[in-house]
Amino acid sequence: MMERRSAILQSLPVLLLALGCGSTVSAQDSDLDPQITKLVATISDERLGVILKKLESFETRSTLSSTTSTTRGIGAARQWILDEMKSYSPRLQVSFDTYQVVPQGRITRDVELRNVMAILPGRSPRRIYVSGHYDTLARPGGQGSSNAGAAAPAADPDARPAPAADPNAPLDNLAPGVNDDGSGTALTIELARVFSQSGIDFDATLVFMCHVGEEQGLVGARLHAQKAVAQKIPIEAVLNNDIVGNDRGGNGIIDGATIRVYAEGPEDSPSRELARFVQRWGARYVPSHKIRPMARPDRFGRGGDHSAYNALGFTAVGFRESRENFTRQHDVRDTYEGISLPYLAQNARVNAAAAATLALAPPPPGVLGERNQPMITRAPSGYDANLTWTATAGAAAYRIFWREAWGNDWQQDVRVGNITSIILPNMQIDDYVFGVAAIDAGGHESFVTAYVTPPRTSSDIKIKPGT
Repeated sequence: MMERRSAILQSLPVLLLALGCGSTVSAQDSDLDPQITKLVATISDERLGVILKKLESFETRSTLSSTTSTTRGIGAARQWILDEMKSYSPRLQVSFDTYQVVPQGRITRDVELRNVMAILPGRSPRRIYVSGHYDTLARPGGQGSSNAGAAAPAADPDARPAPAADPNAPLDNLAPGVNDDGSGTALTIELARVFSQSGIDFDATLVFMCHVGEEQGLVGARLHAQKAVAQKIPIEAVLNNDIVGNDRGGNGIIDGATIRVYAEGPEDSPSRELARFVQRWGARYVPSHKIRPMARPDRFGRGGDHSAYNALGFTAVGFRESRENFTRQHDVRDTYEGISLPYLAQNARVNAAAAATLALAPPPPGVLGERNQPMITRAPSGYDANLTWTATAGAAAYRIFWREAWGNDWQQDVRVGNITSIILPNMQIDDYVFGVAAIDAGGHESFVTAYVTPPRTSSDIKIKPGT
């Protein structure tokens, strides 16, 4: 089998040249874009620290906390985030994304929710999001007690006394949330600065979104995703960051060199392809930082705002630090002392590399035909891989990917010219998974669209009544 496969791969360059497709070139052979390299390098550890200390100074950013104070609570925090991002560049369109929410679930009273959204317009309306959530939560015992299976203490000795039980009173107990999710919020704010001041002319529109209501069930993200569906906003990808600033696990293990990226299935879903893209391109621009794709929606029993987008059909992944300290989550001990700025900055650089490459690249090609079936056949011999895809605006070339059907990541790829079909001889489509990405004239590459067999529909078999 290996000898046969090698022979096939050796013949592929000859085949492609005969078809006028150009030479076989792997992504690793091409040069990095100096614009992206410069952008990644301008991310500042120091500025991330300044943002985190400011977020901590509000003492609580609970969704249900006070909105009238100028120094404490959710109202002061969201206004500061808005004003801070407005100061970066006149190119950045910063606004509140506001919703009036009635009591439901963990929302115990009428509340006005305000996501803070900064839009950097591109040449096209398609959108790439970088996000975190700025609201916080602290409960007795925190996440550490929950994970250990212990009963929550009657009161957290470090917590500020809660106000009298009044369902309409602000929930102003101490909840600093520096890592959960001040880290993701600081990363998002810093990337809004870096991208808006870069001078790069992006094809895609970039959105830097600080969500609210995550701790009440991903409410702010869900509301925005619902709006995007209703208004047909073309969200191409969401890079969500939640708890990405700590390199020391609660069990004593230290890891400041890797980051996890969670992606909703099935195996070749767009979100899984986005995670593979982050691994492929993030690692090229930040080679000292290992990206670890996780083939599951999120950690066991946990969730994040990317899941709200997934639920409504959008492509989204969730970044998580590799070694969590649960005693500093949902806890008054989630303070600035639990942050590693060099680690957070590396995670920001991976996000920046992936978002910039996506925003400069053409959109991913379509591989479905009129009947919503993948455009792949065995023609002409009955034993070939005959691939067809839809031309993508701005594409100057395409890259074909494949792997053995049991493989979990792409094993081979070849760059072809500005064509929309290709035949790979003697490559059984039953034995391999195929995909295609679009590449612009500058070498910027979209994430892969995979040829996936749609789920089979099932209907009951009719039998005679009474039998």
